Amino acid sequence: MTETVATTDEQPASPSATEETYDVPADAETYDCSYCGRPFAREDWLALHRGLAHPNDLDDAEVEAFRAAHEDEEESLATFRLQALGALVLIYFGLLMIYALV
Repeated sequence: MTETVATTDEQPASPSATEETYDVPADAETYDCSYCGRPFAREDWLALHRGLAHPNDLDDAEVEAFRAAHEDEEESLATFRLQALGALVLIYFGLLMIYALV
C-alpha cells in the first residue's frame, strides 16, 4: 500500500478547544471564566458554565452561585414550558373551532 500526503491543498487546522477565539464586540461588558477564559454576557451564564464545565475546581462561593443560577434557570424553563403548553392548547382548540364552523 502506498500512502499519499497532500502538501499543497491542505486546509489549516482548526483551533483546538484550548485555543478557541470568541467574537466579542470591543465595547461589550463580559464576564470571563477564570479557568478557561471563555467570555459570557451575563454573570449567571458564567456561573452555570463553571458549574457544568469545571465542577471539581469550584470554591464554595462559586458552587452557591451555580446552584442559584441553576435554580433560576429551572424556574424560567418551567414558566416557558407552561406558556408553550398554553399556546399549543389555544392553537389546537382554535383550529378545532374553525374546523367545526367550516
